[in-house]
Amino acid sequence: MTVMLKMISLKIFAILFLSPILAYAEPDYFQTTAQSGDGVYSLLRRYGLDRHSCNFDHFYELNKLKRNAHLIVGRKYFLPLLVYAFNGKTIRSSVGISDWNTAVRIQEYNELMLELRLRETSFKKDRILWVPYHELHCPEADLGAAEPSLASPEEESSASGTAGGSRRFPIFGPRYAYTPLASSKLKGKVYYIVSGHGGPDPGAMGRRGKYTLCEDEYAYDVALRLCRNLVAHGATAYMIVRDDNDGIRDDEFLDCDYDETVWGGSPILRQQKPRLFQRSDIINELYEQNRLAGVTDQSAIIIHVDSRNRGERTDVFFYHHSGSEESRKLAQSLHQALKTKYQQHRASGAYHGTVTARDLHMLRETKVKSAYIELANIRNSFDQQRIIIPSNRQYLADWLLDGLLP
Repeated sequence: MTVMLKMISLKIFAILFLSPILAYAEPDYFQTTAQSGDGVYSLLRRYGLDRHSCNFDHFYELNKLKRNAHLIVGRKYFLPLLVYAFNGKTIRSSVGISDWNTAVRIQEYNELMLELRLRETSFKKDRILWVPYHELHCPEADLGAAEPSLASPEEESSASGTAGGSRRFPIFGPRYAYTPLASSKLKGKVYYIVSGHGGPDPGAMGRRGKYTLCEDEYAYDVALRLCRNLVAHGATAYMIVRDDNDGIRDDEFLDCDYDETVWGGSPILRQQKPRLFQRSDIINELYEQNRLAGVTDQSAIIIHVDSRNRGERTDVFFYHHSGSEESRKLAQSLHQALKTKYQQHRASGAYHGTVTARDLHMLRETKVKSAYIELANIRNSFDQQRIIIPSNRQYLADWLLDGLLP
């Protein structure tokens, strides 16, 4: 009798105490292997986890990584993606939540992952449920948005204190600082304009007579002109690389200097990878600020000058992110605008610029849709005319604007 009572007591203990522990054990986190070209942003974007900042915070925490850490190809990383056992009944009872809308979003997320072939089978079949970390910890990160500001950040950050509707932008230099409003066609849109290299890195270099041509100077001048065009049509435009001494220059030969900074006034880092992350991090931070302020259309335009064999002529060509349809459409729109202009103004009408996908940091690691532009071959004497003649630099900026206007 005593033995029987003990057995019954053990069963009652197991039912009352052990069963709940097993039923509500802490879920695991999903692991994935970093592929060639993966960065933190592109990895989380692949799994649809890039819309909540808490996912990035938790990713670094889970993997014991410092901010801006580089991922190693072939290494496994935990994602802010919880793995629950699906009980075959409801998502709410499986996860231990009561909100029906959250359960619907979790179901839709799993169906999307299956559609994208990131899941091998349905959660209803393999009884494995993926739950994004943000659904349980920061589901309202996108709510409470305010109306976007119409003031340009260039104007707001003016060192001369001329904000408040004067439409003077010192970054463009004394001659071009005043930028009248030509239209409001780009009102509500945000652009991040990034000229290549700068600071300790002049980029590609060419020679023309006794002059040295530095890529960063010519890319910066075209970028400034494009930025001014955007502001003139109502856009908010950020110059990510900045040189407060230069402004828009109407000279053929631009002095090579090393005093460029980045948005916020920080010096440009010397090593390439940290320097690139410095720029993409700035863009991503500004992107989040603008997104939470209600901005729905944000783009990055990255401008470079190529370096090839001296005998090789090139037309302006474009790169886009292979995994982003928006990036591809942006690059194609810019490409079409230049193709149209060349057909109008070039005697032969021929234009050989291309649009291709390429795994470049500034395309991969920025949250916004982006296009990467190569203006010319800095070593080819014919191509050099496209960038050293000031009016040509303005044409480039004007024609690129045409690709952005609705």
